Amino acid sequence: MTKKLRPKQKQKRPGFEENLQPKSLTAPIEYSKEGKLVDKVAIITGADSGIGKAVALLFAKEGAHISFCYLSETIDAKDTKSKILNFGRKCKMLKLDVSKEKNCQKLIDETISYFGKIDIVVNNAGLHWESKSLEDISTKQLDQTFKNNFYSYFWITKFSLPFLKKGASIINTTSVTAYRGSDHLIDYAASKGAIIAFTRSLSKNLAEKQIRVNGVAPGPIWTPLIASTFDGKHNSEFGSEQPLKRAGMPYEVAPSYLFLASEDSSYISGQILHPNGGESVNG
Repeated sequence: MTKKLRPKQKQKRPGFEENLQPKSLTAPIEYSKEGKLVDKVAIITGADSGIGKAVALLFAKEGAHISFCYLSETIDAKDTKSKILNFGRKCKMLKLDVSKEKNCQKLIDETISYFGKIDIVVNNAGLHWESKSLEDISTKQLDQTFKNNFYSYFWITKFSLPFLKKGASIINTTSVTAYRGSDHLIDYAASKGAIIAFTRSLSKNLAEKQIRVNGVAPGPIWTPLIASTFDGKHNSEFGSEQPLKRAGMPYEVAPSYLFLASEDSSYISGQILHPNGGESVNG
């Protein structure tokens, strides 16, 4: 039986706003002058460079404190932290491998110990290896791809849940390859497809708790991972096949995460945003 949310009422078409019970709210959200995420605490994986770094910096600019982890690039990670501190925000930086469950638990434990709360979880860390055929993908590589790209999302979200309250936001990074496939990143595309199903399923599961779960599916974005994966010719042409005829930059993707983290998206859950240079994809 459908629950009644408002008094019974009827008007002649097209109706008067002043007669609605309750009122239809149309005024823009008012934010603190300090930003959209003032004093929120955000966990972001893989924020030493690329999309994760751009998200961390934009969140900090909008008032959030940041806890982030990275795999190995300490110089880049220190730069991320320095820039966050320059925005006047607090920052917790951890070097750890999220493909290991105990490290995901450590990320949550240390974030809570330092900040005392978690408001936003951005699962973003990702790795891929180019393979010309399915036969070239070893079980070891398949395990590594899924443990880093999918298991870490599962573990970090699971360990965060006891600390997430009404209004919290979980944002998962998937990929355009999950929608159109990839003949040379088969295991990577499969892991990103799993993230879409995880996002949609978890959004339904957490709806009663008023915790929103969404995702972002970037297209070709110019990051260190791209330059370290492909050959020179591929990198020189990277993104040119998109309708906008170029690769995107991380700062062009970060606003999608800000939208999903803030109250601007308070009525959105279980959805995927597509900053991909104009490519139309199903879903």
